Amino acid sequence: MLVFSAVNVSEGRQQSVIDALVAAVCACQDVRLLDLHSDSDHNRSVISVAGPPAAISDAMFALMRGASQLIDMDNHEGQHPRIGATDVVPLVPLQGSTLAQCCNLARGLGARVGRELQLPVYLYGAAANDPGARQLADIRRGGYEGLRVGIQSEAQRQPDFGPSLLGSAGAVAVGARGTLIAWNVWLETADVRVAQRIARRIRASGGGLPALQALGMYVGGRAQVSLKLMDHRRTGLATVMGTLRHEAGREGVTVYGSELVGLIPQAALNAAAGCDLQLLQSPENQVLERRLVETGLVTSGRQR
Repeated sequence: MLVFSAVNVSEGRQQSVIDALVAAVCACQDVRLLDLHSDSDHNRSVISVAGPPAAISDAMFALMRGASQLIDMDNHEGQHPRIGATDVVPLVPLQGSTLAQCCNLARGLGARVGRELQLPVYLYGAAANDPGARQLADIRRGGYEGLRVGIQSEAQRQPDFGPSLLGSAGAVAVGARGTLIAWNVWLETADVRVAQRIARRIRASGGGLPALQALGMYVGGRAQVSLKLMDHRRTGLATVMGTLRHEAGREGVTVYGSELVGLIPQAALNAAAGCDLQLLQSPENQVLERRLVETGLVTSGRQR
């Protein structure tokens, strides 16, 4: 039985801190590091790991404990929305596990973090007590700075576990979900307003593509559309790229290039065969099934 997590931490610049957090995760028996992606503009790292449920829970606790000691949110700045040193801990079912089991795992982990680390914990996704009322975007509204005020004054911003008070480590969102694809696409313009307009038009919440989240940012000297494909079977990479190119054309710009953040299911790449995704580097080492085999967590005949 395996569970996957692509945990997001609010540090993408200090390599010593990133290394310490990776070491804390890898010190947990039976947990394997699958991928590490750090971005200095976002000031964020995505640490992708997998292992048995109990081991993953212990590894995530160790990481959150380390992040709360090493990352000071009062001195943190970056392009990506965030609420804490460990911003998001998603638990994703893999071989032999179910979404319901990941929900229970998330709730148990959240209770432990709130009790032992005294961090405010928000359950999100399928693990939320009311999934329709507590989405990740709502939890992150206003970022760390906004939550620091809202957690004390707004009833809907009370955490599920832990104190109703933000310290320098902030809060953490812990949840359960299916596999998503994180994807950044740069435009041939430095005008972030172009990316923001495109993001509003193509994301599901704006009446665009189903199961797609999008934000416009300024990253690396160019406007970037930061994307999350929540269900690649409903809206795939090729559909998103085609729509994005169309909307970019309406703005009088073109796509510069793109990058995948973390891992991607082989089926999502297969479905996009023939479409130029303008990836700036090969996704060969970012295929989820391949990394599970390479790290010895599964054999090639048992992939899913």
